[in-house]
Amino acid sequence: MMHKLNGRFRLLAASAALAMVMGAAQPAFAETPKDTLVEAFAIDDIITMDPGEAFELSTAEMTSNTYSLLVRLDLNDTTKVVGDLAESWTVSDDGLTYTFKLKSGLKFASGNPITAEDVAYSFERAVKLDKSPAFILTQFGLNGDNVTEKAKAADETTFVFTVDQPYAPSFVLNCLTATVASVVDKKLVLEHVKPVTPTEDYKYDNDFGNEWLKTGYAGSGAFKLREWRANEVVVLERNDNYYGEPAKLARVIYRHMKESSGQRLALEAGDIDVARNLEPGDYEAVAKNSDLATTSAAKGTVYYISLNQKNEKLAKPEVREAFKYLVDYDAIGSTLIKGIGEIHQSFLPKGVLGALDENPYKFDVAKAKELLTKAGYPDGFSVTMDVRNGQPVTGIAESFQQTLGQAGVKLEIIPGDGKQTLTKYRARNHDMYIGQWGMDYFDPNSNAETFTSNPDNSDEGKNKTLAWRNAWDVPELTKKTKEALLERDSAKRAETYKELQKTVLAESPFVIIFQQTEVAGLRGNLKGLKLGPSFDTNYVWNVSKE
Repeated sequence: MMHKLNGRFRLLAASAALAMVMGAAQPAFAETPKDTLVEAFAIDDIITMDPGEAFELSTAEMTSNTYSLLVRLDLNDTTKVVGDLAESWTVSDDGLTYTFKLKSGLKFASGNPITAEDVAYSFERAVKLDKSPAFILTQFGLNGDNVTEKAKAADETTFVFTVDQPYAPSFVLNCLTATVASVVDKKLVLEHVKPVTPTEDYKYDNDFGNEWLKTGYAGSGAFKLREWRANEVVVLERNDNYYGEPAKLARVIYRHMKESSGQRLALEAGDIDVARNLEPGDYEAVAKNSDLATTSAAKGTVYYISLNQKNEKLAKPEVREAFKYLVDYDAIGSTLIKGIGEIHQSFLPKGVLGALDENPYKFDVAKAKELLTKAGYPDGFSVTMDVRNGQPVTGIAESFQQTLGQAGVKLEIIPGDGKQTLTKYRARNHDMYIGQWGMDYFDPNSNAETFTSNPDNSDEGKNKTLAWRNAWDVPELTKKTKEALLERDSAKRAETYKELQKTVLAESPFVIIFQQTEVAGLRGNLKGLKLGPSFDTNYVWNVSKE
C-alpha cells in the first residue's frame, strides 16, 4: 500500500506545483480517497515521535491521536478533565495521593492488555529519560531515584501517583493531560530497548526504547502511527483495538507543505482535504470559495512585547504604561492578525481557569505623551527591539515603530532568525523583544509561572521565566503565584489568577497584544473536523467524508 501512496504523493505534489506555476487554481487533478484524510501541514518541526521526548507543536497532534492518557481535557469545559484510560480517580485528604482506577478490557494497538504497570512504566521512562517535557512530571517531586515508588501500580487496574505538596487537584490533573503522560506499551517497548553504558549524566543501562520510539509506535489511541518521514509525510492508520468509538476514516496522511499559497491551491484543486497553515489572505480566499469551508479555534498562545528592566528608561513605571497606549490594537486586529488572532491583553488565554476577558488599553498618543513627560522624557528617547523574521511579528513590530514615533520614541528594529533573537533574549541582552508564549499544559500555572514568577533575579538565576528574562523583580507576585498552586478550591484559585492578571496589566513590562487563533481550510465534503483549544486537542477520529 505504501508504494501506491508514494505514487499518489508524487501526483498530488505535481498537481499542486502545476497550479502554482499557472498562478491560478486548476481543475481537480486528483481526488483524495474516500477513506483517507489528507492534510497539508508544516511538519518540519517534528524531530521524534517518542511521547517521552517530543515537545513540538506538530508532534503534539500526532501523539494525541495515537496515544491514550489517564485523563484528557474536557472540550466542553476546558477548566475540567475527563477520564481517558481512567474510569475514575480519587485524591487523598492530605492532597498528596492520586489513585486512578483503569477501565476494564483495554488493549494496546499491539493487542497487549493495558495495565496499571504500563502507566507506571510510562511515568518512569519519561522521568528517567529526562527529555524536554519531563519537567511537567518532575515538578511534582519525581526523580530517577523515587519515581518507581511515587508512580506505581497497586494492582493490575489501579495506578497510584504521589506528589510532594498538596497542590490544587486541577493543576495536577491538567498536567496529566500533557502528551508526556501518554501511556506506552511496556511489553512492546522492552522488546526494543537498547543497552547503554551508564555515565555521570545518564546512570541507566538502557535507553527505555527511546531510539526505537523516535520512529516506532507503542500506543493505544484511535489511530496508530504507520510511518513518519522527516519533512515529508506522517501516515496514521485506524487502530482496530481502540477501546472507544472507532475512527470514521481508515487513515490520515499529513503531507509536509509550508507555503500558505501552495496549500490553498492544492485545496482548491482537490489534491488535499485540509490546509493547515493559511495566512490571512489565503484564509479569506478559501472562506469565499463555495466549494470549500473554514474552521478556527482560539489557542493557548499569546503574543507580547516585553521591556527589559535592565534599561533604566524602560524600567520607569510611566514608560511601561505609556507603551501600552502606543499599540494600535484596532489596526493590528483588522489587518495583520485578521482571522488568525484576536486582540487579548491578559497573559491567560481565553478558556483557561481564571482567564480575564478585559482589554483596558486603547491606542492613545496623548495619554502616552503625558506619561512619558511624567517619566522625564517629554521628547521621547531611542530604543531597540529584537524581532524574529516572519509574520505576523515583523508587521506588528513595524506598526509599533510607527506609533511609538508619534510619541517621539525612536525604535530601531533588529531582525534575526529564531536562534539569534532567542539567544539574545534568553541572555537578557535586549532592550525590547516581540515573541509568543504557548502553554505547556492547559492550566493557568503554565502562563502565570512565567509572567509573574521570578525567584532569583540575578543573572545566575536558574528559573529563567519571562519575568526573569526581562529582569522584572517581583518577590510578592512570585509568592502569590506559588500559593495559587496550593489552593485546592478552584473558585478561589481562579480569583487569585484574575488578581495576578490585573497586576500584570497595570504594572508589568509586558505589552500583551493578542491570542492566537488556529485556522484551517477544508473541502466542503468533510464532516466533523474541529480544531481544539490546544495543539494536542486537534483530534481527527471524528472526521468523515460525504
